[in-house]
Amino acid sequence: MPGLAHKILIGAGVDGLLLQVGAKSHGDENVKVGYGAGVVTSTGSRSDNETIAKSLEVHGLVGILDLVASSYLIAITRREQVAQIRGKPIYAIQDVTLIPLSSRAEAERAITTALSAPKKSIKGHGEDTEESEADEDRDVVTGTDDPPLEVAAVEQPEDSVLQKGTSIIKDVVQNKGKYGRFAERWFSKGGSNASGRGSQDVASEGELATEEQTRSVEPSSKEIAAAIEETQSEKQQLGNGDSTSSVDAQAAKRHDVLEALTPRILRSARLYFSSSGFFFSYEHNLSISLKQQSNSTNALPLWKQFDKLYFWNQHLQRSFIEGGQHALVLPLLQGFVGQRAFTIARTAGSDQDAIAEAVQPVEDLVAAQEPAKAIDSASKEGQEEFLLTLISRRSVKRAGLRYLRRGVDDEGNVANSAETEQILSSQSWDRSAKTFSLLQYRGSIPLFFSQTPYSFKPLPNLFGSEATNQAAFRKHLDKITQRYGSVHCASLVDKHATEASIGEAYEHHAKLLKVSGKQVGFEWFDFHSVCKGMKFENVSILMDTLQGQLKSFGWTVRQNDESVAEQTGVLRTNCMDCLDRTNVVQSAVAGWALQQQLGEMGLEIDLKSDPKTQWFNTLWADNGDAISKQYAGTSALKGDFTRTRKRNWAGALSDFSLTLNRYYNNIFGDYFLQLNIDFFLGNVGPAAFENFEADMMSQDHALDMGRIRQNAIDMCIKIVLEDPDEDLVDGWTLSCPREANTLRSLPFEECVVLLTDAALYFCRFDWDADKVGSFERVDITDITEVWRGAYITTTLAPTHTDEAKNIGFALRFKTKGHAVVRTNTRSVQNEKAAEDEKSVEGESTAPESAKDAVLKNDQPVKEESRLLAFKALPPKSSAAKREGEDASAMSERELVKYICDELQRLISASAHKQRGFDHLELVKLPQVVERDVISVADARKRTGYVESIGYSLKKLVWS
Repeated sequence: MPGLAHKILIGAGVDGLLLQVGAKSHGDENVKVGYGAGVVTSTGSRSDNETIAKSLEVHGLVGILDLVASSYLIAITRREQVAQIRGKPIYAIQDVTLIPLSSRAEAERAITTALSAPKKSIKGHGEDTEESEADEDRDVVTGTDDPPLEVAAVEQPEDSVLQKGTSIIKDVVQNKGKYGRFAERWFSKGGSNASGRGSQDVASEGELATEEQTRSVEPSSKEIAAAIEETQSEKQQLGNGDSTSSVDAQAAKRHDVLEALTPRILRSARLYFSSSGFFFSYEHNLSISLKQQSNSTNALPLWKQFDKLYFWNQHLQRSFIEGGQHALVLPLLQGFVGQRAFTIARTAGSDQDAIAEAVQPVEDLVAAQEPAKAIDSASKEGQEEFLLTLISRRSVKRAGLRYLRRGVDDEGNVANSAETEQILSSQSWDRSAKTFSLLQYRGSIPLFFSQTPYSFKPLPNLFGSEATNQAAFRKHLDKITQRYGSVHCASLVDKHATEASIGEAYEHHAKLLKVSGKQVGFEWFDFHSVCKGMKFENVSILMDTLQGQLKSFGWTVRQNDESVAEQTGVLRTNCMDCLDRTNVVQSAVAGWALQQQLGEMGLEIDLKSDPKTQWFNTLWADNGDAISKQYAGTSALKGDFTRTRKRNWAGALSDFSLTLNRYYNNIFGDYFLQLNIDFFLGNVGPAAFENFEADMMSQDHALDMGRIRQNAIDMCIKIVLEDPDEDLVDGWTLSCPREANTLRSLPFEECVVLLTDAALYFCRFDWDADKVGSFERVDITDITEVWRGAYITTTLAPTHTDEAKNIGFALRFKTKGHAVVRTNTRSVQNEKAAEDEKSVEGESTAPESAKDAVLKNDQPVKEESRLLAFKALPPKSSAAKREGEDASAMSERELVKYICDELQRLISASAHKQRGFDHLELVKLPQVVERDVISVADARKRTGYVESIGYSLKKLVWS
């Protein structure tokens, strides 16, 4: 395997960053990362002395963060060794530095700042950034509180709403909106440039106060007039078919949004990669288990051997991969790596052997693994020395944060998916001695469900049909069985209250899969009920149930580079978050396995009551805390029991504090961080930030909305179209007001529109139940007016007023007293036609049929004229990035034009069919008119103070 760069010197060259690789890698070749797009090439020569003198020494590269308008090299400036496997050091990232690729001057300033910066420690999301005196002794360089350029953005600003010791009330009342103005600068069209400073500079309190006095919250009448004039000018250009101007305008707005959000993105990147449990090794493949390891020497670079399921920075490393710089492609694993060395002395005539206190400091761990140490230890009669290594590998699939990533996606990937491997070996990793490996798996319940972050005990909301859930459930179990063999599921959710429904659905789908021939075991253990009263030791009841299955699965054993035994199945454990209860059970399983493995070597220890085995509980508690911080932003609950095997009121109070902290993170911080995680992994494109800037909510891009919407269209076609003589033209999912016969009724909903040669069908779809909620049929010949244009529903954010994206059409039609709204009586929630459709009365008069049994209760609409309005949804390619995605999908404007052109064609064809060609000249047919559905000016009038205040508060707390 080609060697990875252990040390890299980064200097600012004339036309790019020059990376001088240390002697342990691939010779004397230099690598250049060009300014601008960050193109990676080889230079073939060393840097000049001046560049070397001003270079920054780093331990590896995370990759290149490409924000379209600007790019940044993320370099590891501080690491900490946490373990050693077969003589190969394992490191955890402690800090990173982001170097701008905009110009030589900017790069030099960032490097100079990093070289002169004091040492700092970085805490995770939901925690404070604070100084650490111990860090002063480490030979590293990090950022500073007041760096110039974009690097300033990665530090917590002095007046951040997350600053320790502050509160929301103090932020809003005592500081008189100071942070709101700071947030406005972040989210404004021009970002921080509005004040004439550099785009990433952080304003001081004095400057913010001055700005507060000189600028009003609401735009002036001149600003509004200028905005309207600009909008009308853009609209005129677009109406004249100036598509190039449209594309340029969209690109400019996207550039503005990214520029405004860049400080927050950079800060998130630094905090995330510095504090979210990222591990690496220059020589050991952390991504594969002992069972997967091969004896043959692999000549491939490490990143090509690394399991893509755990390769967290693959997207960020794409420039170095494409440039062929394999020595610089350092794959990162997120999760946990921990290690303990311990000694067992055989005790004659006793039920258990004596165990010595475990070695924890890394220096001692490394020393214990030295061959000379192993020889000395071997001479000590009756003593056995072991090493316990714990590795948790979090999957990049459906990656993210609590409440924002729940359940399963269409491909069978689940949230908080992690494989944990416990390795028992000799301290010297002697190949002639037995090495044991036990794999466990945790992951969210593999069903489609969501939970709101605004409740302490949120009710799981199941969605999707049984067939849809079963398909995803099967895909998930197929993946697990392919990787591990047989699967036994241990579900720890409650059998009552809020968790009962999701637990019952989980058990139901597991039984369905077992009936179909899949070997899937299922055990539902009501953790909270059985362990009520802090009696967590009752987990032993579950262990007694699982022991038979665990013994049949076994574990992997290697000796003399050969597999003596292999693990044939895996225990899949879950609770609601796969954190707290899961940690307790997984540590109990691991403890039982360790005792069994030592028993195979004739050794007996007591992990439950022997105080000298406390290190084992601590190691597993550290693992639980790491995964919990990565998913929920805090340490794990029930950690006191995992560490001590005892539960008391102090632990309960600590858990309550952690629960409050999680609740705060879920509401105020996780949405933007989730978006950044998706962006770092390459799951979304830059347009996703545009969506966030508009609504300050991150979407679940792992769900294939294109497939879901197409399924809805297909179902509507099957249920709604009854006349075999009607020919379907096309179908679409569009957005519509919550109430029909209006232009603006919030919130807008997604609906399905079908167009045949005879009628337009407006279908309200129940997305939770996968059913048609209701539909209305509009005869083509009844349409009297059609117009298309800007459809602005709110003016809170620049994205909301973008007329290239906010576009729709409306139509009026005559009811003639016979139009009906037909409601599905088998939906989870029936629409109240008399209220929602605003004019419905009477009993059903339509004849019963097979479809009427599902869709009935026809209600005649008495109005002589009705109005329907539809707004185009953004194309799938605007944010989510998928394999095989149609890059040529129609834009919002193109889609609306296509629908309206088809309507115009069908109106003319229907009139010709009814009246004949000779009489068409005497009939004035409705024409599609270019006219705003709701203009920017009208939308401003309709956007109320409540909406504005709510949006401003979101800016305040989420910035």
